[in-house]
Amino acid sequence: MSVSKTDHDELAGFGYKQELDRSLGKFSSFAAGFSYISILTGVFQLFGFGFSFGGPAYWWTWPIVFVGQFLVALCFAEMAGQFPLAGSVYQWSKQVARPLTSWLAGWIILIGAIVTVAAVAVAYQVILPQISDRFEFIGGAEDIGSYGTPDGAKNAVVLALLLVVFTTVINMIGVKVMAIINNVGVAVELIGATLLVVFLAFHAKRGPGVIMETNNTGDGRTWGYTGAFLLAGIASAYIFYGFDTAGSLAEETNNPRKHAPGAILRAMVAAFVLGALLILFAMMAMKNLTQGNGGLPVIVKYALGDGLGDVFLACSAVAITVCALAVHTAGIRIMFTMARDGRLPFGSKVARVSGTSRTPIVPALVIGVLAVILLLINIGNQQVFLVLTSVAIILFYVAYLCVTGPLLLRRLRGEWPRKEHGPYFSLGRAGLVVNIVAVVYQTVVVVDLAWPRPDVYGHGQAWYFQYGAFVFLGFVVLVGGAYYFGSLHNKQSEVLAEHRALPTG
Repeated sequence: MSVSKTDHDELAGFGYKQELDRSLGKFSSFAAGFSYISILTGVFQLFGFGFSFGGPAYWWTWPIVFVGQFLVALCFAEMAGQFPLAGSVYQWSKQVARPLTSWLAGWIILIGAIVTVAAVAVAYQVILPQISDRFEFIGGAEDIGSYGTPDGAKNAVVLALLLVVFTTVINMIGVKVMAIINNVGVAVELIGATLLVVFLAFHAKRGPGVIMETNNTGDGRTWGYTGAFLLAGIASAYIFYGFDTAGSLAEETNNPRKHAPGAILRAMVAAFVLGALLILFAMMAMKNLTQGNGGLPVIVKYALGDGLGDVFLACSAVAITVCALAVHTAGIRIMFTMARDGRLPFGSKVARVSGTSRTPIVPALVIGVLAVILLLINIGNQQVFLVLTSVAIILFYVAYLCVTGPLLLRRLRGEWPRKEHGPYFSLGRAGLVVNIVAVVYQTVVVVDLAWPRPDVYGHGQAWYFQYGAFVFLGFVVLVGGAYYFGSLHNKQSEVLAEHRALPTG
């Protein structure tokens, strides 16, 4: 599909030339964000976590997290309509914040994306061995469906390595092939999730009132059930992110000012509806009120039987595949656009686009290799990987704050919406309230995620595991800050000024 003169000229107006393959349509844009959130990946992987800490009432964390993140998504939709550039969060922050803030936004979300590629790939272990024990290459029956045992963790790495190699190769081939695979995968996930909800509804053993049960999970906890609920809410917070991916692929989307904002919001709404129904009817179909501790795959196979249950587990495996692919794709665009701005070492080489595939090859390889290294760490010390996975989610929330925070300051100064906003998506007068609540919500969630609970960061572990969020995030910020002030501060202040659409905040 040819690049329209309008898209080409708009990109040139930001100081960039069209190098990437602009071939994605409306559905592909939506699919990129939906597959990143991936209901059949996140809910299958984390249902047991949320249920074990909050009981059936953990369901209420789902709409709460959705509302908070939807407010963030509304702010992002405005940014996507104004700045249709590859790299989403980094580019948006660059337009409304100071250079250091935008650098940290890109750096933090890039690290988060690399860790998330590995974390999503590990989810294969939860699904594939339960379809067939032939996928349990290492270990025995006690390791099937778990990466919490030594052999289960090793098998998880083997399966994950295969997936990371696949996502690396596909992303090197080009965005058209990636989009085809992703679109098919999303179609399978949408149909599969819908049918799974219907089948579970037919096997319900109790009414929707089950979501008022706490299973006494607040007993003995600080703050009672409130403490348990905040802990269980982490499961929902782990799933609802990555919806900015439609914006990250803006330079490869036709008419992105029109399609990207809607794609971001539609991906959020679709994920919320399907996830809410899936969690609800799974709880209604449980054998008893403790079965949920074993996770969603156990409930599905109990309610539907091995044959039909395996079909839906296979749908989940497809969802995991395209989720990992979308995460890898988004990470590539972050690395590409930062390198293009000269904000990464060897920038010109990293940002080079293949003349054949019209995609950045080096970022695809770098992210794949680093994800493999993180997976291999899991073999030697499983707790390190679990902590890194938890912290990766925090990195995304912090990076998102690097957009919504500076954007709020601009609203308060009367600098947003800007005069040249145009006919694109706008929150109008509601923008200030939406933005304020979004920032407050994000701050609360970051604190909840980072709180040094042994339940999340390991019982009996060294202090640096329990405080892993602060240690790892602090390390990432220090390394990024050192590189920025050591190599970029003076040089990039001049270079970035050429690409800024708004004055420095």
